Amino acid sequence: MTHPWFERAAKPRVLAHRGLVTPDAAAHGVVENSFAAVAGAHAAGALYVESDCHLTADGVVVLFHDTDLSRVTGDRRLVSDVTAAELETLMADRGGLITLDQALDVFPTLRFNLDVKAADAATPVGRAVAAHGDRVLLTSFADARRREALAAAVRNGGITPATSAGTATIARVLGALAVRSERLLQRALSGIDALQIPERHGRTRILSPRLLDAAHRHGVEIHIWTVNDPDDMQRLLALGVDGLVTDRADIALRVTRKGGATR
Repeated sequence: MTHPWFERAAKPRVLAHRGLVTPDAAAHGVVENSFAAVAGAHAAGALYVESDCHLTADGVVVLFHDTDLSRVTGDRRLVSDVTAAELETLMADRGGLITLDQALDVFPTLRFNLDVKAADAATPVGRAVAAHGDRVLLTSFADARRREALAAAVRNGGITPATSAGTATIARVLGALAVRSERLLQRALSGIDALQIPERHGRTRILSPRLLDAAHRHGVEIHIWTVNDPDDMQRLLALGVDGLVTDRADIALRVTRKGGATR
């Protein structure tokens, strides 16, 4: 059965990577994963927002990508070493801090693709999204962390969130394809709703027609990150990918509307 995260929404899916920060917004100091970035994605018409989860020193789940604050705020401390109030002050002139609870409450029509970045955030993230499982997809590069977050959501009731594979699971999928084992492929994709992958990793090509065919045969979508060039968007959509993770959701939405959407 199709998870509600995927239902009643046209494909191809546009996932606003860390929200949307246009050049004009950036010129006014707005940064990724801020309240303004999520609001910007919503205002542009994005239905899906991809974001990242860390835990502050006082146990608040915040949308933030890096382990430390230096790239975004200039502060060298770790996210886990500051309180939510301290981080709110640092983000005040950068588009504003947004917590996971705020994102879910303030934007009830958005569907979130949440990457659990920190091990200590897995259970709190699961608890936070438990009541919103129909519009949340949980993922992590670490499959154990992803499973921990899913388990916490299940323990707290509601609809189990959708999920995309971690690095080890993706490696098993590619290995099963390499040895042409349908049994290993089915096992690797069990419980997986999407494969969210780069087109290439270094010189290694990850996306292939065989992977697309295999995933679709097992009811699993393929989402490619991070795609910002309109020509690349059109090329990937022509290959049959189901979604684009992009820093420029505004451009991607125009590309998908021009090319037509399917259901």
